[in-house]
Amino acid sequence: MRIVKNGDIHVSAPFYASRKTVQKFIDDNREWIEKARKRQQEREETKQGFYERLPLETKQNRIDAVQRLNGIIAPIIERHAREMGVMPGEICYRATKSKWGSCNCKTRKICFSLYLLLLPEWCIEHVVVHELAHLIVPNHSKEFYDVMDKHFPLWREARAETKRLVCK
Repeated sequence: MRIVKNGDIHVSAPFYASRKTVQKFIDDNREWIEKARKRQQEREETKQGFYERLPLETKQNRIDAVQRLNGIIAPIIERHAREMGVMPGEICYRATKSKWGSCNCKTRKICFSLYLLLLPEWCIEHVVVHELAHLIVPNHSKEFYDVMDKHFPLWREARAETKRLVCK
């Protein structure tokens, strides 16, 4: 059983479990459900507060954010792309909250979230190296993490710090 972002309960049960058995399980765990819903709501409110720190409502806000972020990311890409022996085809910036970055390995297009501006530069560098690493290894296999270990050994710490900042 798990609580999803909107507070709904998702229960996984064997095919043969009766509706009555599932309902009893839910009823027996009401206290846990309420606590979990409260924790989930608090996490979502904390995340929302984090993202609200970067105003992107107007076109000018977005233009300013793109310019600021590009000023940080372009030198990081230049340095690491050379060291890693890769070159992205295109860089784009979007106001995404679900992903810090994405990489299309076929077109070599890398997109970054404008909300990276809310993170310390070393955490931004982690995301940049992560996306560049996908130009070498397109998945999250052991080989991918070997590339990360080689080119940004503190990636685990940066990922943990990013999660801490967003959800604190």
